[in-house]
Amino acid sequence: MRLARRSFLIASGALLGAEEPVRLGVIGAGSRGTFVMTVFQKDPALQVGAICDVYEPNLERALSTASKGGSNARAYRNYKQLLDDKSISAVLIATPEHWHARMVLDALAAGKDVYVEKPLCRTPEEGVALVEAEKRTKQVVQVGMQRRSYDLYLEGRDLVRSGVLGKVRMVRSWWLNNYLNGNPGAAKLEGPLDWEQWQGPLEKRIPMNADVFRNWRNYADYAGGIVADQGAHVFDGIHLLISAGYPAAVTAAAGRPHREGFDTPETVVVSAEYPEDFLGVFTINYAAMKYKSRNDQMNHLDGDRARMDIGRETCRIYRMGEEETVAVEKTSAKGFGWATDLHVQNFLECVRTRKKPTAPMALGFQAALVVQMANLSLKQGKRLRWDAQRNRVVS
Repeated sequence: MRLARRSFLIASGALLGAEEPVRLGVIGAGSRGTFVMTVFQKDPALQVGAICDVYEPNLERALSTASKGGSNARAYRNYKQLLDDKSISAVLIATPEHWHARMVLDALAAGKDVYVEKPLCRTPEEGVALVEAEKRTKQVVQVGMQRRSYDLYLEGRDLVRSGVLGKVRMVRSWWLNNYLNGNPGAAKLEGPLDWEQWQGPLEKRIPMNADVFRNWRNYADYAGGIVADQGAHVFDGIHLLISAGYPAAVTAAAGRPHREGFDTPETVVVSAEYPEDFLGVFTINYAAMKYKSRNDQMNHLDGDRARMDIGRETCRIYRMGEEETVAVEKTSAKGFGWATDLHVQNFLECVRTRKKPTAPMALGFQAALVVQMANLSLKQGKRLRWDAQRNRVVS
């Protein structure tokens, strides 16, 4: 009955007696940023007050989309000007990965609450700085790792805690897709782009490149490749289910890139060792056949009494000696698409109550660190350890 009451309050916007609407600023209005903005707009006590993007078509589309949701947002082309806007109380940061750390720090300094897309950061050094900043601020920070708020994963975590699986010494996860077939790369852009601003904090400067702009996730100067982009989600899910923290060591192996121009591999295997005495093994292959989204990602938790299979939509347990029969089955009330709604709702509730959100920066860094160490392992060709005392990666 309490859960039903809470759900009604969320749906109605009457969250814990909030007196004023939250005014949101959107920094980065590409496809993901604009979509998450529309999720925020489902809260009737929220107004999108400002949108910033350095690519004019993105800015114009996002402004139009916001207006359809009843918001009259101000346009900015420099994020620091948006942060100077005193009417904005919270920001959604959905820029390319290489901007995340700098923008989060600047937003906190400006007194804004922050919802930032994953991965939280590009390097271990950035992650350490962000976690330290989180300790010094009273602002609410939510990293966009929506499994932390997803009903199916929370039920899965509770099942693991119940002991039904016995001891879990290994979690095997995979993600399958394909970005090679039918993707020749972007040759031109639809409108003006401030390329210098887009490159931002990076020391290396290259001439304007439409494919880098469109596919930045697959260029090592701007992101950690597909293993980091999707692996941050997967390892955060593992951490949630097993109640694990920082990795002890990480080893990775990979094939070579097969898309012309990309310098990050599409096939990677990551093995993470944890102080909680288990291995997390993640295999990603974006040169596989394409699956329906509900089937493209899976996690197998190998206990000594039972195995749990948990994907996007279902969680199933198979007991020892009866592995062909589902012993326990859970499904999400509304499916994986609802996870982002739940995560945004959690953030807005915490903005209004000042409670701790489900995915604060420390948890965001734990997930990002695993994939950062995987990329460092690929580059150095060896197993790397995390020195928790000195907050640094060591051989």
